[in-house]
Amino acid sequence: MTVSRPRQMSLVAFMQASNVSVYAGSWRWPANTPDYLDLRYYQRIARTLEDGVFDLLFFDDRLAMPAIYGDSSDEAVRTGARPVKLDLSVILGAMAAATEHIGLGATYSTTYYSPYHVARTFSTLDHLSDGRAAWNVVTSVNDTEAQNFGLDVHLDHDQRYDRAEEFIDVVASLWDSWEDGAIVADRASGQFADPTKVHELNHRGEYFNVRGPLTSPRSPQGRPPIIQAGSSGRGREFAAKWADLIFTGVPNKAVAKKHYADQKSRVAAMGRDPDSVRILPMAYVVVGETESIAREKEEIFLHHLVDPMASLALLSEVTNYDFAGHELDDLITDELLEKVTGIRGLVEGVRQSVEGPLTLRSLAEHRATLLQGPRFVGTGEQIADQMQEWFDDEACDGFVVAATHLPGTFEEFVRMVVPELQRREIFRRDYEGSTLRDSLGLDRPERYVGAEGVEVAG
Repeated sequence: MTVSRPRQMSLVAFMQASNVSVYAGSWRWPANTPDYLDLRYYQRIARTLEDGVFDLLFFDDRLAMPAIYGDSSDEAVRTGARPVKLDLSVILGAMAAATEHIGLGATYSTTYYSPYHVARTFSTLDHLSDGRAAWNVVTSVNDTEAQNFGLDVHLDHDQRYDRAEEFIDVVASLWDSWEDGAIVADRASGQFADPTKVHELNHRGEYFNVRGPLTSPRSPQGRPPIIQAGSSGRGREFAAKWADLIFTGVPNKAVAKKHYADQKSRVAAMGRDPDSVRILPMAYVVVGETESIAREKEEIFLHHLVDPMASLALLSEVTNYDFAGHELDDLITDELLEKVTGIRGLVEGVRQSVEGPLTLRSLAEHRATLLQGPRFVGTGEQIADQMQEWFDDEACDGFVVAATHLPGTFEEFVRMVVPELQRREIFRRDYEGSTLRDSLGLDRPERYVGAEGVEVAG
C-alpha cells in the first residue's frame, strides 16, 4: 500500500560519470564545464538538483568503452563518445556527503557483478545517505563488456533475463537477511545483536550459490527502490514484477500513452498496485529566456556538435552489432535486425518515430543526438505546458530529464521550469519525509519471500 497523496510529477535527473552527458556532443558546448574528473563537479550538480527538489538523480553505466564499431574503440576515443566511465560508488558517496534529501541511484549489471557485491554496495549507500539509495537494474549490452570480464561473447537476451531474475531475488533476500531490531548493542550484557534475527540464505540456484547473511544490517529503506528500463516484452515483464521506477524511451506522446497503459496493466497482473510504480520517459529539455533563444540552442544541439562517427560508435555499442560494413544511407531491414543482440526495443522505438523507411543514418542519430526521445523546447512556461500535457494525459508519471550540457541544463531547468511546475501544483515545493521512498510515496517493505519459498524476515 502506498502513502495517499495528490498525484504529483516525479522528476529524475539522468547522469553519466563521463566526459559527456547522455547527449554525445555535450563536451563541445562552450559552457559545458570540463572538470568531470573532480568530485566537486558531481557535488555541485547534486546540490543544484536538490535545490530543484528532484526526487532522484541516477547514473547510467557501461562496463566497457564503445568498441563494437570496427572492432575498435578508436572512434569513441577520437570523438569523445563516452570513452570515460568512472566508478559510481565513489561518486555517489561524495554526492551523499554534499546533499541531504535527493535520491542517489546507480546502474549495476546483473550479468557481470555478483548479487552479494551489489546488495552490500547499495545497503551501505542507503545507510550512509540516511535512506536515499536506488539501484538501476540492467542486464548489460554487448560483447566488449563480456571481454572485460573474462568472456568472449555476451549472454543472449533471454538468458540475461533468466540470470537477472535469480540475481535480484538473491539481492532482495540479502537486504532482508537482518531483521529490523536485530542490533541490541547491550554493553552491560555484552550482546551486540540477536542471532535469531540474522539469517543465512543458503541459496543454491541455477546461476548463484550464496550463503549469506549480508554484512550490512537492514538499511533505512529496507530495500532501496528499483529502477528498470527494459523495453522488450521480457523487459516489461521484469519491470512489472520488480521496478518502482520504470525508465522508458519513447518518441512521442501517442507511443508513450500506449506504453504507459501496457506497463500499468502488467504491473496490476503481477498483483501490485499500478499507482505505486512510476513510469518516466527520458526527455531532453532546451530552455531559454525567450523561445527564440531556446530554438537557436536546439538547432546547434541537433546539427552541429555530434560527429556521425560518434553516433555509429554508440549505435553499435547498444545493439551489439558492428555497423562498420554499412553506409549511412543503407536501409535497416528485418534481416539486418535479426543480427542485433543488444537492446532490441531501441530499434522498434525509433521505427515508430520515423516517417518512411528507416536508414542507418536516422537510427544512429536517434541514438546519439536529441532525436532519441521527446524534446521540450522553449521558455520555462512553455516547457511546463508541454510536460503538463503529457502528465495530465497519463502518458507518464513524470520525466527523466536528460542534459544537453552540464551543469547548465539542470541549472536552467531548476531556475526557469521548476517554479512553473510548482505554481501549477503538479510538483512539490519541498521534500516529504526523510528517505527516497518517502519522496516517492512508497511504504517501507515489510518482508520478502524468496523464489524458493524460504521466508526472509524483514
